[in-house]
Amino acid sequence: MKMTGQPEKFRVGLVQMRSGPEPAKNLQAATEWTRKAAKKGAQIVCLPELFQTQYFCQREDAALFDLAEPVPGPATETFSRVAREAGIAVVMSVFEKRAPGVYHNTAVIIDADGTLRGIYRKMHIPDDPLYYEKFYFAPGDLGFKVFDTRFGKIGALVCWDQWYPEGARLTAMQGAQVLFYPTSIGWHPAEKAKYGEAQYDAWRTIQRSHAIANGVYVAAVNRVGHETGNVRGRSADGAGLEFWGGSFLCDPFGKVLAEASHDREDILIGEVDLRAIEEVRRNWPFLRDRRIDSYAPITQRFID
Repeated sequence: MKMTGQPEKFRVGLVQMRSGPEPAKNLQAATEWTRKAAKKGAQIVCLPELFQTQYFCQREDAALFDLAEPVPGPATETFSRVAREAGIAVVMSVFEKRAPGVYHNTAVIIDADGTLRGIYRKMHIPDDPLYYEKFYFAPGDLGFKVFDTRFGKIGALVCWDQWYPEGARLTAMQGAQVLFYPTSIGWHPAEKAKYGEAQYDAWRTIQRSHAIANGVYVAAVNRVGHETGNVRGRSADGAGLEFWGGSFLCDPFGKVLAEASHDREDILIGEVDLRAIEEVRRNWPFLRDRRIDSYAPITQRFID
């Protein structure tokens, strides 16, 4: 169901940005990018995952828990003001301090009147070389959610979630018209020449598949630039990560409508047309033909 007065079409803005060593400067830059997106016509703007800092999960350092903040908190209050002044909805990412010792990687949805519409806590938490997120973040416990905004009904999942069709399906089944994926993903410099093209293609393909399988728009919003996890002058050891950008918006049949480069900051603007969702689902009725009586084993880790 739509909120009363929601339009048949709306425009989304995807902010692909760099993050530097100073969180306050990153927050300020993010507000400026968001206002620019609004001036370009965006009505819902999404920022990358954990944009207030360089990607600090490249090492395990308990001192970095001091970066976390409550929700609501300073960052959400800043973006509530931006959303209200610009008349836009915002999907932003926060290192959430829920309680002493309990932290989450959280997407926050703010509506066009500045109201905090809700939060989604990242469900799938990676633990890979230079992506040591399990040290910092507890798994989400709110389930997969959708949020009614002034302009449309959206889902927000976060980065590693984008590899899991179950999360996309459960979010789409609640009526999401767009799945937003705030993201921080990149190449290990030593692996890029051999594996880089295949890794990027897999990332792009899996998200386009979510659009096709569910008949929804998908917006992947990545950061860009080489980072060593530098937070106020303190970096992780090693060669760092090269975040590959490539943010994109695709339609309900997986057609890419707008796409950013691998090496530049950018704002992508794309239109969401609810009639396209209807048209694709009529002609490719995957939701109609699901065998919901046969899927119970999906809740098992593995079928031995």
